[in-house]
Amino acid sequence: MRTCADPISGAINNVFRGKEPWQIVAMTSTATLAAVWLWNFVFQDESLLQRGKKQLFKLARYIPSIRDQINNELTNINETFEKDVLHRLQGTPFIVHLPKDGLQNGQILELVKEAVYLGDYNWREGRVSGAVYRTEDELIELMGKVYAISSYSNPLHPDIFPGVCKMEAEVVRIACGLFHGDEETCGTMTTGGTESILLACKAYRDYAREVKGIKKPEIVMPVTAHAAFDKAGQYLNIKICLVPVDPQSFTVSIEAMKKAITRNTIMLVGSAPNFPYGTMDNIEAISKLGTLYDIPVHVDACLGGFLACFMNNAGYYIEPFDFRLPGVTSISADTHKYGYAPKGSSLILYRHKKYRHHQYTISTDWPGGIYGSPTVNGSRAGGIIAACWATLMYFGLNRYVESTKDIIETTKYIEKKLRGMNGIFIFGKPATSVIAIGSKDFHIYRLSEALSEKGRWNLNTLQFPCGIHICVTHVHTNPGVADQFVEDVRLELETILKTPDTPVEGKLAVYGMSQSIPDRSVVGQFTRCFLDSMYYTKTENDS
Repeated sequence: MRTCADPISGAINNVFRGKEPWQIVAMTSTATLAAVWLWNFVFQDESLLQRGKKQLFKLARYIPSIRDQINNELTNINETFEKDVLHRLQGTPFIVHLPKDGLQNGQILELVKEAVYLGDYNWREGRVSGAVYRTEDELIELMGKVYAISSYSNPLHPDIFPGVCKMEAEVVRIACGLFHGDEETCGTMTTGGTESILLACKAYRDYAREVKGIKKPEIVMPVTAHAAFDKAGQYLNIKICLVPVDPQSFTVSIEAMKKAITRNTIMLVGSAPNFPYGTMDNIEAISKLGTLYDIPVHVDACLGGFLACFMNNAGYYIEPFDFRLPGVTSISADTHKYGYAPKGSSLILYRHKKYRHHQYTISTDWPGGIYGSPTVNGSRAGGIIAACWATLMYFGLNRYVESTKDIIETTKYIEKKLRGMNGIFIFGKPATSVIAIGSKDFHIYRLSEALSEKGRWNLNTLQFPCGIHICVTHVHTNPGVADQFVEDVRLELETILKTPDTPVEGKLAVYGMSQSIPDRSVVGQFTRCFLDSMYYTKTENDS
C-alpha cells in the first residue's frame, strides 16, 4: 500500500540521484541553513511590515538629498538644545579652568547657591511634576549636618566604618518590614531606582544560568515598565520581551504575559505603580504566574513604593503587591522619592538570600586580594546612607502615614477636578500619586506647552499614545498649590478648545513627530544631541 509520503520521498530521491556524497551533504546543509534563516526571519518580535518600514527608511538615508536633510535637521536640533541650555543658565559665566588660587568659602557657597536655583521653574513651590518630593528648611538643615559628619565615610571598608554598614543594614531591615517581609527577606541600598533594577536583573540572570542552565535570558515585562529594565538588558545582554497593556485600564495584559513566557524567561516584571500612567499592574496575577512556572517576579515600586506601603494605614485600600504574595521574589523602592531622603538612595529587596548572593560581584584571584562588592559601585557614599537613615528616623511611622494621607487626598482631588473638565481624559485609574492626561479633541502637548510658559508648570510628556502627567508630591499638598494647578489647566483648556485643530509647536512638535519615525535610530540620534547639550560649556572660542 502506497502512502502520501511516497511521492515526497520519490521526489527527494530524484533530486539527489546521481549526486556525489559531498554534493548531497552540501545541498542538505544549505537547505537546512536556509530553512533556519527563513524561520528566524519570519518569526521575530516585530512583524514583516514593521521591519519593512524600518529597512526602507534606512535605505532612504543612503540617498544624498535625504541624508543631507537628516544631517541638517540634527545640526538644527543640536543648536536648539544648546540655546535652551544658555537660556536656562540665564547668562551666568562658565568656569572651564581651575582658578589659580582656591576660592574663599563664602564665594564657593554663593556660586553653588546660584547654580542650584537657576532655571525657569520654581520647584520649591511645587511647580514641577515629581523631581522634588519634599522641601522643609528643618529637614534640609538636618541633612546638611548629617552629610557633613559622614561625607568621607565609605562602607567599602566595613572595618573602618562599621557604623555606616550598621545604618545601611537597619534601613534595609526597616524596609523589609514595611513591605511585609520575614526574617529571610534581605536586600541592599543602591544609588537609585535604575541601579536597583539593574541589580535585580543581574541577580536573576546569574541565578537562572547557575540553577536552570539558561544561557539566553529573557525578561517578560509590560511596555509601561521603566526604561531602566531596557538599560539593564543592554548592559547585561538580556532580551526584553514587551507585553501590551489593556487599552482601558493601562495595566499589563496577564494573558499576553502568560503567552510571552518561554523556557528562557528568567524574570517577570510588574509595576506598583508604573511611571507613565501611575496605574498598578495586577501583581497578584503575575505572582501566580511566577509560582506556576517557577519564575522570579520583580515588583518595581521605585516611584510609589514609599506611598503604597503606608496607604492602608492612611485609610486607603491598595491591592497586595509586596512579599505577602508568594510569587513576589524582589521589590525595588526609592527612598529618595517618597521616603524623602536626599537624592542618591534606593533599595533592592529580595525574599531570600539566594537571590541576593547572585547580585554580588566577587573576584577571588585578584592580586589585590579577594574582592567582593554587593552593588555596582565599589566605593559608596557613606554620607548618603547616613542621610537616608537619618530621614527615616526623622519622620517615623506616623509622619510617613500622615504625609501619605495628604498626598493621596491631593491626588484624588486633582483627579476628580480634571475628570470634570471638557476636552481631556485620565488614563486608567491612578494607584498612588501620578495622574496621566490625554485628549481626543486636540494635541495634548499643546496643554503641556501652554502650562510651561513663563515657568508656570513643568509636566512630563508621554508617547505611544501622546499624553502628559503630573506626579503629585508633598510639595503639592501645601495650601493653594493644587487649586492653582487645576485653575491653570481649566483656563488653558478654554483657550485651546477654541482652536482644537491648531498643531503643537516648538520642541514638543519635534517630540510628537518623532513617534512616527519607523527607524528609531534617528530618534536615538536626537536623544544623543539632547544628552550632549547637558555637557555643553561656552568657552572663549565660542561666538
